[in-house]
Amino acid sequence: MQLLAVPMASSGGGGITLLLPLILIVGMIWFMSRTQKKQRQRQADTVAQLQPGTKVITTSGLVGIVEETDDDYVTLEISEGVLVQVVKAAVGRVIPDEDPAEEPAAGEAATDADEPATAEKVDVPDAGGEKTDGKVQDTPKLPPTHTEN
Repeated sequence: MQLLAVPMASSGGGGITLLLPLILIVGMIWFMSRTQKKQRQRQADTVAQLQPGTKVITTSGLVGIVEETDDDYVTLEISEGVLVQVVKAAVGRVIPDEDPAEEPAAGEAATDADEPATAEKVDVPDAGGEKTDGKVQDTPKLPPTHTEN
């Protein structure tokens, strides 16, 4: 038995087939680093706009109002008289203030486009239930458990 070394046939364009995956990997790394850079910039802008009275949510889900800012820390009031000091980087997002001009005042009538200011009382007839002490008692509507012969 005799073994012969036969060279493999080239598929042609071997340089491009090796270069294409490398280009895709470099493109993905560039795109991901660009996305992370935008997120870091957005976080830096959020931290830069912190002022006393701003309502924020931390990355751990703590909601509070900024009482004081320092170089590295933010003091949040999370409840009446309860102050917590967190790192500025822990501030996830700022909650926008509700605009009182958008909502009608309590004494004003609502416009046609808005919901009615007060719900009208609707008379709902009871569903055949018996009244006991002014309360409606529903009769149970259970399927029969057995049949009588």
